[in-house]
Amino acid sequence: MPNPINILAFSGSARRESLNKKLLAVTVAAVRAGGGEVTLVDLTDFPLPVYNGDLEDAEGMPANAAKLIALIQQHPALLIASPEYNSMITPLLKNTVDWCSRADDNPFTGKVAAVVSASPGQFGGVRSMKLAQQLLLHLGCHVVPAQCFLPKAHEAFDDKGVLKDARNQKAVQTLADDLLRTAKALTA
Repeated sequence: MPNPINILAFSGSARRESLNKKLLAVTVAAVRAGGGEVTLVDLTDFPLPVYNGDLEDAEGMPANAAKLIALIQQHPALLIASPEYNSMITPLLKNTVDWCSRADDNPFTGKVAAVVSASPGQFGGVRSMKLAQQLLLHLGCHVVPAQCFLPKAHEAFDDKGVLKDARNQKAVQTLADDLLRTAKALTA
């Protein structure tokens, strides 16, 4: 790819051994293999208070929110892993998006976004994936239609973090290709 697409990637999980971080790493590798450039960040490196309008009025935008907003603005595309807590997106992911959406200019508008999700359950995080996609659409992102969710994720990776099943790897590859193709078309 002559002009590589710059993609910001992060997971809504704070766990070190997160299944979603593992799926995100596999997806990041597929995007990079397809010619994309990926900035992978860990949201635990950007701690934020729980969003509160009174806090924002009193203290303004937290420094870590401003850093994340700048990162989002620098990348035309987003790759997000959305873990599932009680059939919903995680508080970490929602709080991060809430703070970042408070910027004077919504940094999500016009971004291309792809969402992956992994869960030990039989639904593979599909519910949180759909909710994250809906939130991103509401904020003005172009969400790619490819879907990548991983049921029984605790059994899906080998000891090196590679997906064991070819169908799961194909879903990752399809999503990576869709993200790159859509981002390239919309940023041309």
